[in-house]
Amino acid sequence: MVKKQLIMERALELFAQQGIDATSVQQITDHCGISKGAFYLAYKSKDELILAMIDHFMMQFTSDLDYVVKNTNNDQLLYEFYYTIYSTFQKHSDFAKILIKEQSQSLNNDLFLKIQYYDSLMGKSILLMLERLYGEEITPIKFDLFFCIRGFMNTYSHLFLFFNLPLDLEILSKSLVEKTNLLARHSTIPFISEEVIQLVKHPKSEEVSKEQLVEMVVQKIDEIEEPIEKESLILLKEQLVNQTYSPAIIKGLLENIKDHPQCKWISYLLRNYFDF
Repeated sequence: MVKKQLIMERALELFAQQGIDATSVQQITDHCGISKGAFYLAYKSKDELILAMIDHFMMQFTSDLDYVVKNTNNDQLLYEFYYTIYSTFQKHSDFAKILIKEQSQSLNNDLFLKIQYYDSLMGKSILLMLERLYGEEITPIKFDLFFCIRGFMNTYSHLFLFFNLPLDLEILSKSLVEKTNLLARHSTIPFISEEVIQLVKHPKSEEVSKEQLVEMVVQKIDEIEEPIEKESLILLKEQLVNQTYSPAIIKGLLENIKDHPQCKWISYLLRNYFDF
């Protein structure tokens, strides 16, 4: 297991048991069976570790959602969209509860910026989904529907955070599909205009350059051990540099890495770079 991944997993166990503030770096290193020096080679501080954990979960979530939106048939797209959201949220709800319960003041600004960044990426996926599903027929109410979907996501996520309930994700997803379709087909009074969207739009995130992507792929090649994923990354790096493979081969290589937990983010970035 990669050392950074090990530290994140062991730290999360301690955070769940005794809270973030009550957990020291020494306790984390003892729980991992590593030295403090090894910890500080991976993370400069406990705050940086927490932000890395947020990145880890949000990168997986963003990548999975992007893949669903771009690769699911229209008749199943809404269902898979909602199911992916809530299954991922359910899986990582313990960490979300910990963050809500005790956010360190030193983290607030960095945490806010990260939330804004991933929120903007998620917004792009939702708008793409609406365009795929409904096309121009919902143009007048597109942004109202966008905010309704965001509202569904936020409101129903409270069931995972604040209530210890057995939830049937299949029924929840089907219920939200029905509600979304009703709004799309029967809403007639738009409120949110494109001008309003521009006013509340997050600052545009900086695009990742080809050179940065190559560096990230090289780093990932060094980190992972699985032969299929490693070879796929090597070939994708070659495609970034030389552009020698056909779209079908590129798509297959991206499929090979998309489910590897350490490749979620790089697969997301490469999918967007190659326009898949």
